[in-house]
Amino acid sequence: MKKICVLFIHVLLFKMTCWSQVTLSDYQRADSTVKFRDITYYTNVSSHWIDETSSFWYRVNTPKGDEYFLVDVLKLKKLPAFDQNKLCKNLNTITGRDFKSYSIPFKELTFGKNLKEIEFIIDSTKWNCNLRNYAITKVEDVKIPSRRRGYWGRSRDELSNEPVISPDSNWVAFIKNFNVFIKKRNAKEEYQLSFNGSEGELYSSFIKWAPDSKKLATYQVRLHTKKYIYFVESSPEDQLQPKLHKREYLKPGDALPIRKPCLFNVEERKQIPVDTQPFEHQYSVSDLKWWNDSRAFTFEFNQRGHQVYQVVEVDAQTGNTKILIDERSNTFIDYSGKKIRRDVKDGQEIIWASERDGWNHLYLFNSQTGKMKNQITKGEWVVRDVVHVDEDNRQIVFRASGMYPGEDPYLIYYYRINFDGTELTRLTTEMANHRATFSEDYKYFIDNYSRVDLPPVTVLRSSSDGKVLMQLEKADITKLLEKGWNFPEVFAAKGRDGKTDIWGIIYKPTDFDSTKTYPVIEYIYAGPHSSHVMKSFLSYYRSFTGLAELGFIIVQIDGMGTSNRSKAFHDICWKNIKDAGFPDRILWIKAAGEKYPYLDTTRVGIFGTSAGGQNALAALLFHPEFYKVSVSSCGCHDNRMDKIWWNEHP
Repeated sequence: MKKICVLFIHVLLFKMTCWSQVTLSDYQRADSTVKFRDITYYTNVSSHWIDETSSFWYRVNTPKGDEYFLVDVLKLKKLPAFDQNKLCKNLNTITGRDFKSYSIPFKELTFGKNLKEIEFIIDSTKWNCNLRNYAITKVEDVKIPSRRRGYWGRSRDELSNEPVISPDSNWVAFIKNFNVFIKKRNAKEEYQLSFNGSEGELYSSFIKWAPDSKKLATYQVRLHTKKYIYFVESSPEDQLQPKLHKREYLKPGDALPIRKPCLFNVEERKQIPVDTQPFEHQYSVSDLKWWNDSRAFTFEFNQRGHQVYQVVEVDAQTGNTKILIDERSNTFIDYSGKKIRRDVKDGQEIIWASERDGWNHLYLFNSQTGKMKNQITKGEWVVRDVVHVDEDNRQIVFRASGMYPGEDPYLIYYYRINFDGTELTRLTTEMANHRATFSEDYKYFIDNYSRVDLPPVTVLRSSSDGKVLMQLEKADITKLLEKGWNFPEVFAAKGRDGKTDIWGIIYKPTDFDSTKTYPVIEYIYAGPHSSHVMKSFLSYYRSFTGLAELGFIIVQIDGMGTSNRSKAFHDICWKNIKDAGFPDRILWIKAAGEKYPYLDTTRVGIFGTSAGGQNALAALLFHPEFYKVSVSSCGCHDNRMDKIWWNEHP
């Protein structure tokens, strides 16, 4: 109770202080900052390669509005993609609408292979435009998929009972009475392949046929007792009384379904036993995946506790299992953020990401023996993703960060390297956060790069050496700067160990005066599944810009316990989620205050949402000597009561 009272007192004092300083003009200025998004140009480039051509088109924001351009890579020639005025005029005629030439609301746009026609969707109608004469015809009505994502906590329906046709189209596999059945596609006679399925331990309808149609595999699933959380809809539209809703919601420690891989011989109409005992203590298993030659299938086993993660192969003839990759950790394996697997030459080799040497790197495994052939990348930096694997030339294009001392270690660059770890080639050179879109043949890529303190530049590069072939766009932020907008400042200071650099940004109001002092507000989200400080340019930061205009300096920091640095950096969060990097954050803010006297580090507030809401409250509970006020939104304050996947990992 005492802590709760302290929280309310802090909030009241903070509000009283703010009310005495903030004016109506401050609120008006803060409210107007959303318009910052509309006074930068050539910052948002959305590019699309055209299939089976050497061309791409892109949309870019300009002073006119949205403009569309077509680029011929072989000729290095850029032209308007189409006459927007003609298209808009004819579109208005045929639809009776009043579209504007530079704000036509395309939901989807594609070029024909001859580049002489385009198809596009507006609302729920697909149209075709002949670019020779700008004749527009209706193609069809379309159903636009909902943008709402499915609920993550809903268990998948293992009994959809949808028949699964074999690759040779001769057989159909299906689930009946919880067991696996097959039949000839055009026949009525059914053959039962499994006999021990039951309501509590059923065979899954997610059946995977071998490519040769001679075997099939699925999981037998031991179901768990579903757990729910409940919601009250206070004012439903269809009734007077409140309505109770429930939703599946597993929490840490709850029982999970157990999936056991099962193998069936279609020709002999029998089940081939598979030893599944080593994989019983599971958090999850992946979908089954057959090799193209039907010799075996694989699945990935994530042991509960996330300290063992294995790639397992099941022999199609014998049912014997073989561990192809055995990943282990004394703390936790970051399966949700760093898992990379690329099968080479139908699984003869596997490219795999691991933090076994203390940093996230790529390794090459011989999947015939399960032995590692060699480490592909190495060093005190982090592989972020594999973009492309060239099996013929045995080369990998990948994204990585942290390779260059003294630079922000979170900035993403693109590289190419051979399977054996030789000839590491840097494909993007500018010190910035790069985002690439590659051509279908991976000979070229469009590179959009920026930093929080560097406006975007978009170029076309060669994938062979990263050479810039042509500049496409360069941002114009003149009007933004005229409004007094300040670039966020990137700042680094030593963390709790006195050695490791902690990186963050400092965000100032438009009327910033270095002779004044400003209270500091930290925006926090310390979820260990990623890093969170922004690295690319934005003219308007939803969580920062308006708030800064009320007389604050806003900071954002990635402390220890977050991802995309060394394994040791990340491991701080293991069984220690309340740490949230606060020892590093406090040192960072103090160091910033020593360098910049305008920061009043005796008046530090903090706010966050979800995990950030938990962090924001934790700041007052565990570090009240430093943080004076907290605003916590949607915080999960008891990890025993929150969702299972986030709170059992790490």
